[in-house]
Amino acid sequence: MKLHNLKPAAGSTHSRRRIGRGPGSGLGGTSTRGHKGAKSRSGYKRKIGFEGGQMPLQRRVPKAGFKNINHKEYVAVNVSTLQKVAEKKGLTKIGIQELKAAGYTNGKELVKILGVGELKLALQVEAHAFSKTAEEVIKAAGGNTTII
Repeated sequence: MKLHNLKPAAGSTHSRRRIGRGPGSGLGGTSTRGHKGAKSRSGYKRKIGFEGGQMPLQRRVPKAGFKNINHKEYVAVNVSTLQKVAEKKGLTKIGIQELKAAGYTNGKELVKILGVGELKLALQVEAHAFSKTAEEVIKAAGGNTTII
């Protein structure tokens, strides 16, 4: 076998359709475009979402909802979690860096402390936000809260 002997396997190649080359080709006349209409004309370019003049889906479906541009997304951390972190590391002050080190936040997220669970230690807690119950629980245990 040599390079000049190589050829594709039988039936694996096809000659391309030569559209618009007269009636003898079987693909003359309308050249597979059908009769009349925008699609049959030269220069036709399909518009995205166009449904032939029918009202497009994106205009038939109603707009819904509201997105508040001032919304802030917080990572929720419970008071019971603060208790665990403080006991494990022996801390009296817990801030964002301590929660990041414990794996509860990545340090860039806003943190809100929630009042779920018990707190037995007097802790100084720094966070971006506190729920009312969290503030009550922390102050009842003898600690204080600081909003960053």
